Amino acid sequence: MPPTPSGLASHVESWSPAPVTEDDVLSPAPAAALSALLDVPETAVRAGDALPPLWHWLYFLGAPAQRELGEDGHPRHGHFLPPVPDRQRMFAGGRCEVREPLLVGEPVQRISSLATVTAKRGGTGELLFVTVRAEYLQHGRTRVVEEQDIVYRSGRAAGAHPAALDPLAEPLAEETWLLPLQPDPTLLFRFSALTANAHRIHYDAPYAREAEGYPGLVVHGPLLVLAMLEPLRREAPARQVRSVSYRLRRPAFAGERLLVAGSPTGDGGAALRVATHREERHATAEVTFA
Repeated sequence: MPPTPSGLASHVESWSPAPVTEDDVLSPAPAAALSALLDVPETAVRAGDALPPLWHWLYFLGAPAQRELGEDGHPRHGHFLPPVPDRQRMFAGGRCEVREPLLVGEPVQRISSLATVTAKRGGTGELLFVTVRAEYLQHGRTRVVEEQDIVYRSGRAAGAHPAALDPLAEPLAEETWLLPLQPDPTLLFRFSALTANAHRIHYDAPYAREAEGYPGLVVHGPLLVLAMLEPLRREAPARQVRSVSYRLRRPAFAGERLLVAGSPTGDGGAALRVATHREERHATAEVTFA
């Protein structure tokens, strides 16, 4: 007789959400808006162009009713949100395979499914690792396959965050590609709007400090990942990204000076990271090319 699950595992023992199929159109407008947010000199993509890797995060956005949001701004319930009490969510990383680029202006279908659920015990207590897989199809062909790793805990745990931020300290790096960034509240607000992200840690500074224990507004994890790919798109636009594997390690905060640093690797790919003066690797990514 198998042992009875305990802790977080007991809440998801019978949790098995069915796959979900959704349809959307890759309108040029969100991509143009992200181009403006990233200060791209010209619109990055137009109808018929290939959508840059991971820019599909601007589409298939949920729109829960206001009454369905929790105190933190995150939805209380969702098809792939595990039934964990006092649930806290962290975007940990993921992988994306680009078999063919998605085309802007075209209809696209997404098939999402639950890949794995694993309970582990870390230094801050028990954690639940949930991986959701998504396939993106255009004209009947699977063009992009992605897995996202989300970590959940029940209740909050104190994090080791700096007591104060230094907006003048600059990170240093010696990589081939360098892209400096200094996200401010306006940029974070615009990115929240583009991705329909109502989590208050990205726009409500008193909440972020008093309720979550952060020293300031938190830079979105997806924004750090997209920023890591910008040097490649700007410096090597002819090279088609075949796969991206990324990991989010430490939060970064509005007002800090960030530096995206990257270099080619010996196997023909690229390694990238986001640094501040206090952390060498807030986020990391490995890229392969077609």
